[in-house]
Amino acid sequence: MIRWGEKLEEKIAMLPDSPGCYLMKDRSGTIIYVGKAVNLKNRVRSYFRDTAHTPKVAAMISHIDDFEILLCETNLEALILECNLIKLHRPYYNILLKDDKHYPYLKVDLREHFPRLTVTRKMEKDGAKYFGPYIGANAVRQVIEAVRGVFPIRTCRQELPPRNPKRPCVNHDIGKCMAPCAGLCTEEVYSEMMDGVLSFLGGDYQRVLDKLNREMREAAAAMRYERAAKIRDQIRDVQGLMERQIALRTDRSEQDLIALAQDGLDAMVQVLYVRGGRMVGGDHFILPREGAEDPGEVIAGFMSQYYDNAGLIPRNVLCQTLPEGSREQMETWLRQRKGSAVSLSTPKRGEKHELVMLAVKNADDALKKRNARRTVHEERTIGACESLGRILGMDHTPRRIEGYDISNTQGAQSVSSMVVFINGEPAKKEYRRFRIKTVEGANDFASHYETLYRRYAHGQRELEEGSEERKFTDFPDLILIDGGPQQLKFARQAILDLGITPPKMFGLAERLEEIWLPDAEEPILLDHHTPVLQLVQRIRDEAHRFGIIHHRVLRGKAFIHSQLEDIPGIGPARRKALLKAFGSLKAVREADREALEKTPGMNRPAVEAVLAWQEQTKR
Repeated sequence: MIRWGEKLEEKIAMLPDSPGCYLMKDRSGTIIYVGKAVNLKNRVRSYFRDTAHTPKVAAMISHIDDFEILLCETNLEALILECNLIKLHRPYYNILLKDDKHYPYLKVDLREHFPRLTVTRKMEKDGAKYFGPYIGANAVRQVIEAVRGVFPIRTCRQELPPRNPKRPCVNHDIGKCMAPCAGLCTEEVYSEMMDGVLSFLGGDYQRVLDKLNREMREAAAAMRYERAAKIRDQIRDVQGLMERQIALRTDRSEQDLIALAQDGLDAMVQVLYVRGGRMVGGDHFILPREGAEDPGEVIAGFMSQYYDNAGLIPRNVLCQTLPEGSREQMETWLRQRKGSAVSLSTPKRGEKHELVMLAVKNADDALKKRNARRTVHEERTIGACESLGRILGMDHTPRRIEGYDISNTQGAQSVSSMVVFINGEPAKKEYRRFRIKTVEGANDFASHYETLYRRYAHGQRELEEGSEERKFTDFPDLILIDGGPQQLKFARQAILDLGITPPKMFGLAERLEEIWLPDAEEPILLDHHTPVLQLVQRIRDEAHRFGIIHHRVLRGKAFIHSQLEDIPGIGPARRKALLKAFGSLKAVREADREALEKTPGMNRPAVEAVLAWQEQTKR
């Protein structure tokens, strides 16, 4: 046994044989893990034995300084308490879903006159019919478009029936609405159409297809060929929606399929959604640090958070695995959350097992793709920074890289931009802009000198004064100057003139994407397909983008500059009053003293200023 200290050893020895929850704390008293146990004595003691643990548990144990326990009467109470404590404290070593997803539903309130189809993220017991949840806003839009392509359901928010019939909107003209606002359809006819909408949303496409096929034949028999062609297009839309879904069963099953993939570091949980006997979508969730934990424990921990939103709980939940002896209590908890019957199972054979294995396959694929994306991302960020540091002869990997660019139009409204990349990724909160103040005309050399001088002077001043803002105190490890050796020389000299040793700096000449180092006779040329040059180009392009946006704003303001702004004492309020009173700049220029004195907000000095301006403009 490891010696944990007298206080902790005493608490370990006095652990009860009871179900409950335990809260692990670090030296600062922060709760770092919340767990539940059928027997607190056995479970909590297992953490403090000198035995092998998974990497995650071993890391957590190294930070434990104290723990608390909360006793419960039953295992179910412990499960509910654990869910509440995790939600409250969000401990670092627990499974935490980063986004509390509230998936969208489609709502039809049949108590409303001429019901509409609305999107909501909260299912309430208000007598309305809810369909979903749909996995993402795109799925909702597709369903709404499919419904409106077949059924002329209204979309407006007008209160119906109207007191006075109105002119129908364009939706009626194109056949997308029955125009109840204009009194062109009765509630009985609209209600019959809504029955088809409800069947359609419930997955009963065949009923809708039969009805549309019957109407198409009737229209063709009556030689209403345009009507028949329109219904034919509606049938095609419904069949297209059916083809986008995978038929799994012939019954009306409502199931979630939950499976797990692990790689020793992280875990990926895959949830597939089956509604109305069809797979309607899926979602996956990355769980950091869970790659070596027991699969059943990981899935159980995931479910306790994911199904905290009762609206997500289906009639049947099929899991890859669960902790031994936990199925019944999890099932009871799901029933309590949903408020109706829920079946939880871990099938080992047959069709349901095949469905779970489909979820396993999806989880494994999602984890591989995530790891591949992360590998590529690291190559383009941290890996590229490491390579760039080696190429430039640095003895360490640059963490903070700053890029500078100058933007102006023939020397007017000249601005400088500073962008920041930390570990190869843009840190947009660190971006800064500088209005060039001391340079006239298009002089990039002097503009770079002013920018770097001001940037480092700001940072030095903040350090000396102990400023709380500290906008410039995080100095770069590496500086990129957009330009060749001369721009680089002026920028470097600015830092030297402040008595500061400059960090590693280089210029990027755009013509051949040449990298210039200070005092180098020849540039460095990199392969255009390497992540290193691509990182350098991203920094340069981001500096250019950030600078040109600000420059365009300034240039736009200069173009719409009003002559009234040149009059001393005439601010925004008086300019607005003058233009409102006289209607145009020309009328202001021709106004006499008496008219100006009657203008609201104008006093004698302001009137004299306007009259002086009038005389000046006549010359």
